[in-house]
Amino acid sequence: MLFTPNSDLARRWIRLRDAKPALRVRDAAVTLGVSEAELVALGIGTTATPLAADWRTLLAEMPSVGRVMCLTRNEHCVHERHGCFETVQVSGPHGLVLGSDIDLRLFLGQWRLGFAVRESSKSAERLSLQFFDASGEAVHKIYATDETDRDAFYALIARHTVTRPAPFALAPRKPDTIDRPDSEIDIEGLRIAWRALNDTHDFFGMLGKFNIGRLQALRLVGSEFARELPARALRAALEAASEQHLPIMIFVSSRGCIQIHTGPIRRLVETRGWFNVLDPTFSLHLNELGVAHVFSVRKPTEDGVITSIEAFDARGRTILLMFGARKPGQPELKPWRALIAMLEKQAIP
Repeated sequence: MLFTPNSDLARRWIRLRDAKPALRVRDAAVTLGVSEAELVALGIGTTATPLAADWRTLLAEMPSVGRVMCLTRNEHCVHERHGCFETVQVSGPHGLVLGSDIDLRLFLGQWRLGFAVRESSKSAERLSLQFFDASGEAVHKIYATDETDRDAFYALIARHTVTRPAPFALAPRKPDTIDRPDSEIDIEGLRIAWRALNDTHDFFGMLGKFNIGRLQALRLVGSEFARELPARALRAALEAASEQHLPIMIFVSSRGCIQIHTGPIRRLVETRGWFNVLDPTFSLHLNELGVAHVFSVRKPTEDGVITSIEAFDARGRTILLMFGARKPGQPELKPWRALIAMLEKQAIP
């Protein structure tokens, strides 16, 4: 049960932090065989404050705190974006956040637990809001920065604090959907439907119609629409975009949030097996060892063909998607298409 004291776990967590002080809490949870939410909940009364699950109201109040850093990650990629919440729209379980450099798609049906977290650091206290799904896995985090109105942030936390949190039973993570055998897929029907696409947002519905996984669809549809590239093509795409100062879009998702960066990327750094974008208002941390499949993908739309780079891990989970920067009604950037063509040419044996 979450919110129930667990002295044994607390002792193991202290020992692990003493041995590896730089270990991130997600990695610590894996090492200890528990969820990240359980480790955060050990701090209730000291470093963690439970929040009421009124996500709509909390998000609607976020513009009052000014600039923040939003973090969304999956197992192999971390996406960090600085900016302000401005427009917050929630309709049922779906949310949309737009603002100065912030672009989020929220799936609030996955949000089960929330905490305000205070962490000590060398320079100052780190203050954040952290949200978790029913299995205790983080779906989204919002951090205060030097540009945040901290008084407003603390006031927001106070309005949403739960003083007597009820016990909550964590549920095991649902297993990944297993793809049907390739022999059961209507491949020609898939190709016909793909050619008939009018909007990139129709793509997910098409996959559902044919009961096919995303990676499976890319494997089967053929080179007219998808071409497999070597795993190193993902880094090559980031490097080329940086060198050309090409504005791109990078999508990284958890089960509860899709976070989007739009703009150029500048500073690329490799550190301890991670390939990073380290720009003033945007950071990306990519574990390249987790990248098992990379595809270039083409989708017809009313604005012309839209191309992307899509990366997956060995289990077929999406790591990230990359597009040339564009808005609805605009054609795709020609330099982005040229970049894709270059990667495809390099992949030819």
